[in-house]
Amino acid sequence: MAAAAIHDGHGLRMEIAERMALADADRLREEDPFTGQAIRGVPTHFIAHRSRFEADLNREPQTAVYRTPEQCWGLKVWRAPLDEDMVERSLEYHRRFYATVAAVLDEIATDFPRFVLLDVHSYNHRREGRDAPPAPAEKAPEINIGTFSMPRSDWAWLIDPLMGAMRDHDFGGRHLDVRENIAFQGKGELTRFVHERYPGVGCAIAIEFKKFYMDEWSGEPDSAALDHMRGWVNYVATVARELLDGR
Repeated sequence: MAAAAIHDGHGLRMEIAERMALADADRLREEDPFTGQAIRGVPTHFIAHRSRFEADLNREPQTAVYRTPEQCWGLKVWRAPLDEDMVERSLEYHRRFYATVAAVLDEIATDFPRFVLLDVHSYNHRREGRDAPPAPAEKAPEINIGTFSMPRSDWAWLIDPLMGAMRDHDFGGRHLDVRENIAFQGKGELTRFVHERYPGVGCAIAIEFKKFYMDEWSGEPDSAALDHMRGWVNYVATVARELLDGR
């Protein structure tokens, strides 16, 4: 078992911070705050502390550094275009991250016949403004499971009962709305990397929390919801491990 929170980070190296035009609060809104805290109970985990605006670890190298507003929700990110050597240093961070992930997962794949990686993210559902209506619930599940890059039929024995467990878990006295490929499809680089490098061995599950556990405009968390979020991730990891052991 492993987990990742690769959009949790907010940090920037100095030369990138100096070139940044985007306000800190606007940058935070597009990151995935507190997802790193949510996965710390999974013993093997990867938490990125640098912002996706330095290098997006969930995009392929060719698009990992945002160049234009069209690549990042229409936002004006830079005061001036990035120098190519700055881009290269950001891409080196991207390469080092995946080399680290590969080294760890290679060891896991050597020791175990199969493994699961929970790829944890979050997403905004109040994009029209703090006081505007949220995205309709039918289009914005509390938990969106992305399986685009997964050989779905090969892993149905795991993903189907696991999603059932996700729905059945007591989340502070209620059950979460968990659906598959609604708001997102799981087309990110990390899940693709796992399924391509470890065919039949590694199952990467993209998990998107709707930001019901925080105020996406102020950045303030709901501490009770965040506690339940950690418990939910721990429970999902435990059930996934049991399913792997029973196979």
